[in-house]
Amino acid sequence: MTELILEKTSALHWREYFALCKPKVVALIAFTAVVGMLLSTPGPIPLDTLVFGTLGIALGAASGAAVNHWVDQRSDAIMERTHNRPLPQGKLSPQAAIRFALAIGALSMVILGMFVNPLTALLTFISMIGYAVIYTMFLKRSTPQNIVLGGAAGAAPPVLGWAAATGEVNANALLLFLVIFIWTPPHFWALAIKRRKEYAKAGIPMLPVTHGVAFTKLNILLYTLLLMAVTLMPFITQMSGLIYLAGALALGIGFIYHAVVLYRAEGDNHTMKTFAYSIFYLSALFAFLLADHYARLIIRAYF
Repeated sequence: MTELILEKTSALHWREYFALCKPKVVALIAFTAVVGMLLSTPGPIPLDTLVFGTLGIALGAASGAAVNHWVDQRSDAIMERTHNRPLPQGKLSPQAAIRFALAIGALSMVILGMFVNPLTALLTFISMIGYAVIYTMFLKRSTPQNIVLGGAAGAAPPVLGWAAATGEVNANALLLFLVIFIWTPPHFWALAIKRRKEYAKAGIPMLPVTHGVAFTKLNILLYTLLLMAVTLMPFITQMSGLIYLAGALALGIGFIYHAVVLYRAEGDNHTMKTFAYSIFYLSALFAFLLADHYARLIIRAYF
């Protein structure tokens, strides 16, 4: 019986530590990092670089997420969306959470520094500090443009992947960064409209709290239009071809459609549909980048 209780307790803590990592967010980060690696070169990526690069970047992102839980534990307890997280529920102590965050962050640096390259380790460290410290501790609570300025950390993964595979960062890598950087505000502001009362209660100055819903909807629409323009740049610069162009246009039109419907809707109607589409949009856009990359390689090899 004692062994069974210990086994259940261990499993419970495993789940709580896993929840600290924001696994769905980290999965998207790892995916965009892998796409960055694969797009960086026409040749195959060495297996050790692919495995250790992905693992190190994912652990760095998970460390930043765990620090975010630790910093936001009081506001998380106030907000309905986050009150079931491990720290507000008392399922983990703050001390255990921050030790875990620092441990996996250090492990990320060791893996990237020893098995990938120093540049990737450095850039991953900068992105961790950008998210966990600059955004979470300062920007989030000081300006309604928090998600715009803090979005740089979230836009870094494809650059990290590119650096892992090549040991350098070029204009194409920065273009991938720009796509995610412009995508982040309309993605997050749709959720912020839905949760604006919770953010207001927690004292977090998200744009719909400080400037109202109508102004935020207008900004979402403007950013989706800008995003459409930015996502055409990989084709214009010949980084990608027609397969990507078709996908980017179709996905962009879909995002603009949701932004227009949201802009014209009453209150927070259509916010979560826009938010859900934005997640699908980014995943599909990077999938089109990858499909186009390998289709062009095949065409060049055989034709």
